[in-house]
Amino acid sequence: MRDPLTRYPGYALRRAANATAADLAARLAVLGLKQVDATILLLLDANPDVTASAIGRQLDIQRANMVPLLKRLEDAGLIARNPLDGKSQGLMLTETGRTVMEQARGVIEDFEAELLARIPREHREHLLPALDALWR
Repeated sequence: MRDPLTRYPGYALRRAANATAADLAARLAVLGLKQVDATILLLLDANPDVTASAIGRQLDIQRANMVPLLKRLEDAGLIARNPLDGKSQGLMLTETGRTVMEQARGVIEDFEAELLARIPREHREHLLPALDALWR
């Protein structure tokens, strides 16, 4: 069937995002993780004691959605809370969380390398700057 939408960059981006997200989701599922779980683990590794609200702002996740997400990671023993002051709590990886985060990082790095290998060599250095220009 002829697809008249392929000339639209937004359509192409959406199709590419859907296809790659499904592939990455399947790979992370082997570790028992969703993409957002892996993202949070990586953010916690880079930002120890970050607050839940800061993560929510970074990932554009509403507080109502952050609560069950963090509870799931906490119940799985991947993250813990650390009191910062009288009312704030920082989040940190547990030992198990660090191990799982490293496994997730390996899956993501392999996935990203395979993804870039599919892009013609002459376009690789332009890919991230072009994508960044669309959302930053």
